[in-house]
Amino acid sequence: MLGELKLEEVGPSPRLSFSFGPRLNLLTGDNGLGKTFVLDLAWWALTQNGEPVPALPSPGRRGNVSASVVTETGHKMEFERAVRWDTRVKGDEYFAWEPNPGLTLYARIDGGFRVWDPVRNPLARTHEGVGSPRFYDFSQETLWNGLMADGRVLCNGLIRDWVYWQLKHSESFERLRKVLAVLSPDAKEPLTPGEPTRLGIDDARDIPTLEMPYGVVPLTHASAGIRRIVGLAYLLVWAWEEHRRAAELFQRKATEHVVLLIDEVEAHLHPRWQRLILPSVLAVVRELRPDVKVQVIAVTHAPLVLASVEPLFDPAQDALFMFDLVGHEVQVTKAEWRPRGDANAWLTSEVFDLKEPRSKEAEDAITRARAALKDPHLPIEEVKRIHNELYRLLKDTDPFWPRWLARAEAAEIEP
Repeated sequence: MLGELKLEEVGPSPRLSFSFGPRLNLLTGDNGLGKTFVLDLAWWALTQNGEPVPALPSPGRRGNVSASVVTETGHKMEFERAVRWDTRVKGDEYFAWEPNPGLTLYARIDGGFRVWDPVRNPLARTHEGVGSPRFYDFSQETLWNGLMADGRVLCNGLIRDWVYWQLKHSESFERLRKVLAVLSPDAKEPLTPGEPTRLGIDDARDIPTLEMPYGVVPLTHASAGIRRIVGLAYLLVWAWEEHRRAAELFQRKATEHVVLLIDEVEAHLHPRWQRLILPSVLAVVRELRPDVKVQVIAVTHAPLVLASVEPLFDPAQDALFMFDLVGHEVQVTKAEWRPRGDANAWLTSEVFDLKEPRSKEAEDAITRARAALKDPHLPIEEVKRIHNELYRLLKDTDPFWPRWLARAEAAEIEP
């Protein structure tokens, strides 16, 4: 799992530092402040794949990225790389990951996934051009239809594997069924596999289906939210099954850790599903093996996601990081965890920093009304104008009305 990540003169700030919790880590903040950038660097730190820095430092400056990874034996591995415009000092190009830091999956916002296996993927580092690739990079297309390299089939893809597992009545399919059940939006709409079906005479494949309350739906016709969650479920099972087989083949011990990097965990999901997705992600790894530990590093913009983890958040294991733009510099703060109670309270907290959990027009109207409450000499015409605006924008049951009505009555405005 990933312990620490430190950046100097790289990315949106001169210095950024993260001390991740061993279980759940949430990154929040406005768009464009570097949350995905940090996920990319977390991927690099865990797998040593790709460039350590997807963005160069300022011209003439020397950037530096350092990280520490805690292995399954508790050993803390520390390393760093320097990056400049003219020369990139990379240190050891192929970092030998021994012992095992954990199976790593990265769910990207574009619908693609990356998988790194500590047993299979290092083969490419010790035998140039032989064995597995350095990692498995899935686009939406290759996730569903198969991943190939140099004429070799690296992964059959979701469609073929799902149908093959199902027709074979394999343990893999039973594991997939359980993972889908855990990740389902709720008991009323479980992600239940149906019988495979053909879509037409010009496609010879059998397509997996889901049994929805309104009928059977081919997976290729499912919603974007369902396809993303089903893709995550499939890759979890596929990565685990392939890892377990490789460990047996090389007489290695299977991993005891899984690290999940998830960009915008709420993407495409209805609020009802947003409220369940993170607790489900933490629980789903137990369907692979009950004793496997999971570390999640996830980006979110959803207050309902934060509200959903209040019952299980443990400051000893979990962390919340807030990204803010202060002047011309991004600052990241490890927030002191404090339950807010509901999504509206999270919206108006320092995490999301909204003045009101309402429309922008209603927020502006309430701001003017609050100023009017403090100004006893405001002209009656202006008080009436504010009152009419509030009447147009707020519901009768809005909690702001009791504060305002006394002011309206003083101006002789009928409620």
